[in-house]
Amino acid sequence: GLILGPHTPPFPLVHDRHTIEILAELGVILLMFGLGLHFSLRQLVQVGATALVAATLEILLMILIGYGIGQVFGWGKMDCLFLGAILSISSTTIIVKALQELGLVKQPLAQLVFGILIIEDILGIAMIALLSSLATTGGVPALQVLATLGRLVVFLTVVLVLGLLLVPRLIRYVARFKSPEMLLVTVLGLCFGVALVGLKLGYSVALGAFLIGAVVAETREHGQIDTLVEPVRDMFSAVFFVAIGMLIEPRMLLDYAWPITLLTLAVVVGKVATCGLGTFVAGHDLRTSLKVGMSLAQIGEFSFIIASLGLSLKVTSAFLYPIAVTVSALTTLLTPYLIRASDPLVERFDRAAPRWLTTYLALYTQWIHGLRRPSGAASQIRRLVRRSLLQMGLNVILVTGLFVAASWLGRTSFITQRSVPTWTGGGKTALWLLAALLALPLLIATLRKLRALAMLLAEMRVRATVAQEHTAALRAIVANGILMTGMALLLLWVLALSSAILPPWPILLGLLLVVGAVAGVMWQHLVRIYARAQVSLRATLAAPPEPPAPAPGLPLLEGAQLESVAVGPGSAAAGKLIRELQVRTRSGASIVGIARPGASVVNPGPDEELRLGGSVLLLGTGPQLAAARALLSAAPAQDADPGSS
Repeated sequence: GLILGPHTPPFPLVHDRHTIEILAELGVILLMFGLGLHFSLRQLVQVGATALVAATLEILLMILIGYGIGQVFGWGKMDCLFLGAILSISSTTIIVKALQELGLVKQPLAQLVFGILIIEDILGIAMIALLSSLATTGGVPALQVLATLGRLVVFLTVVLVLGLLLVPRLIRYVARFKSPEMLLVTVLGLCFGVALVGLKLGYSVALGAFLIGAVVAETREHGQIDTLVEPVRDMFSAVFFVAIGMLIEPRMLLDYAWPITLLTLAVVVGKVATCGLGTFVAGHDLRTSLKVGMSLAQIGEFSFIIASLGLSLKVTSAFLYPIAVTVSALTTLLTPYLIRASDPLVERFDRAAPRWLTTYLALYTQWIHGLRRPSGAASQIRRLVRRSLLQMGLNVILVTGLFVAASWLGRTSFITQRSVPTWTGGGKTALWLLAALLALPLLIATLRKLRALAMLLAEMRVRATVAQEHTAALRAIVANGILMTGMALLLLWVLALSSAILPPWPILLGLLLVVGAVAGVMWQHLVRIYARAQVSLRATLAAPPEPPAPAPGLPLLEGAQLESVAVGPGSAAAGKLIRELQVRTRSGASIVGIARPGASVVNPGPDEELRLGGSVLLLGTGPQLAAARALLSAAPAQDADPGSS
């Protein structure tokens, strides 16, 4: 990219930079989608607290460091502030590529790094909105900050929940055709579609691509999808790095050599220190913390976005953007070496550090881990309360997304140009009624959870030893008070969200009666709809992880035998993929062939499906074959009654 770029003498070899930039953006989308394919939402939950603490601490400290360096060079306040923001966000794209080429993507450390990167990107989106407000108005109102973060949370929740409910079914349907081209086109359509939705809502295409990638990673075909997407992703990601090289102007290296050198050192040392400190404060040991810090010591695409924002708003100097690009290029070159050097550096620190220091650090880590493992009845109740609040919050967020989408649709020409009598409220009336009916399962589930939580809190707070014979009456008053207050707040929130499409009050009262009648008549049916969706989400997230690949060079089996096992009507294997059954992991036997009516597969891959009426050829010893036979012929487990959820 540097050689081909427009700044390299004697003459530029590339003139159409706009096309290269578009291809580079495709590379970012596919790289982020690939990151999502290797990311587990279950593991994100596990590292969520650490990622939030580490990313927040890193961003705050790096903004202060960047602002201070700008002050040292005598730059303006806006230049210093934007410089701090530029230095605060690590490059997800560069780190993903480095970890892929080093073969570390599936390591536990990589999952922690990915979690921090995702939190950084989310906070970076909020930071861009705040910087835009600060540059245009000179201040950042608190309400605007809350609104920005609220919209972001709604977008993330709606995409993840709807994706986990719909995408696995779509992928499973397309996979039945056994057409790799159809599966690839479907997956790329999802990738670019969600990226476009994110862009239209004011977020980055990278965030949307990562989210849908994480959703696709929860499907049982994700291994096959990763293999199909990999060559497309690699082609466009190469163009991305070429485009970054084309942005570098060699003359800038000489004119701003001293600031570039100092900022490069500040990024490497500052991020190792701040990310390592944040990870350690969150409860990880010193070894893991240092390795995380050395993996995140660079800046990239988000820094370019922030730098170009300052230029477009005309609040920063022209030199800031090329400096950011050059520092990004230098730190990108250092990234693989820093990751490789993390283990030797940690070993050297362990040998050189005083024993009292390592002892105190280890005691702190043990103390944090002890705080995460509460025990006793009180902790069980607290977990139950947290779980209920989390489910109600999730329902409210989904309802918010539904009415926000309805309000947006109500402002489009498709609705406003409908010829409907004015006294009815126009097409917006039908839109509000449709949104309310779609939200009914969520609202009913929220009310049921609220009622159960109110009864629990009333029983906890009104003690029989104090209230004596009035215990039951006081508990009923407290529970009903909490329930009525929650219902009123929920109704006001829905009305506030839909204020742009609310019909006239007489019509609204009639529609509320209609919604109430539908809820009363279909209460149990709506409860079952919500329960089935909840069971489907849990089943998707609880799917077994992909079994590890067998070690190369399997030893010869003493007394190995071949045996054919039929896939009958009562078999648990019917309709399952080989990777889902985990026959080799659980029994030791291997599936070496599949016979189907009219077709056979020799040495099948992990994504082959076992169909009803076919048979499986097994290889193994006698005990291994017996265990595999039991797995394949076992009756499928019956699902629990969804209404109990």
